[in-house]
Amino acid sequence: MKLRTIFMGTPDFAVASLETLIERGDVEVVGVVTQPDRPRGRGHKLMPSPVKVVAQNNSLPILQPERLKNDNVIDELAALAPDLIIVAAFGQILPQRVLDIPPRGCINVHASLLPRYRGAAPIEWCLINGERSTGITTMMMDAGLDTGDMLVKREVPIDENMTLPELYDKLIDRSVEALNETIDRLLDGTLERQKQDDAQSTYAPMIKKDTGAIDWHRSARSIHNLVRGLCGRAFATLDGQIFKICRTRLVDPPLDCTVECGGVMCADRRGLIIRTGEGAVEILELQAPNCKRMSAADYLKGHSLGR
Repeated sequence: MKLRTIFMGTPDFAVASLETLIERGDVEVVGVVTQPDRPRGRGHKLMPSPVKVVAQNNSLPILQPERLKNDNVIDELAALAPDLIIVAAFGQILPQRVLDIPPRGCINVHASLLPRYRGAAPIEWCLINGERSTGITTMMMDAGLDTGDMLVKREVPIDENMTLPELYDKLIDRSVEALNETIDRLLDGTLERQKQDDAQSTYAPMIKKDTGAIDWHRSARSIHNLVRGLCGRAFATLDGQIFKICRTRLVDPPLDCTVECGGVMCADRRGLIIRTGEGAVEILELQAPNCKRMSAADYLKGHSLGR
């Protein structure tokens, strides 16, 4: 008999988990829960989530509640009679009444090595904080925020220049591995639960607009980490204009330069190099106001910065 499963997820990160469940011969996806369609793009047209698109393409029942606490929504979920609920980057906290529905529990596919980086943006914050590794943890969900018992882990090393899209891709691959092993162990009775140590926990809050504000007085490494962790959402003032800073690298500052912190040390064939509170960063890609994203070298062909 197949494991009757409801899947809850929303963004691209969650798609691989849903596809994994669909492909398994021992799982029947009886319903997909995802966030309501949201306006996107310049025209603010309502667009479905990536998970909804996959569910539609596979003719799966879809629920898009604004809030899971709604009694009618809970009744609809219960009526599907799931054995299990799998959650991956859904975007809402599951109330206890939902957690109590499936007899085999609710399992979350979380993009960090718990108990570190509980919360909404674990991938971004591990890069911003300069971590050297992260990973995937599957866990049995409880009423807390990513506090449930840990089940299966997969680790991913991080080098100092890895960007958010690169880490996303690696974590998606590991999420499939971890989810498959979790279900295999659940079905054969070998799945073990490990309590989280709350004393070792850290929190990864939602990314806000001001998270991306670059303070040139900080160290070059911390600025570089912020840029690679936000993938085009970091921004800074250069020559009185606000630029999006999309890609950087750490460099040794030119020896003949005495500009102040945040100043342009050079903007020529040597690169676009900015002095920071400790060291220097080279800006490799940027986006000027009302312009498209481009390499710094291309921008400098038609514009001057600094000296």
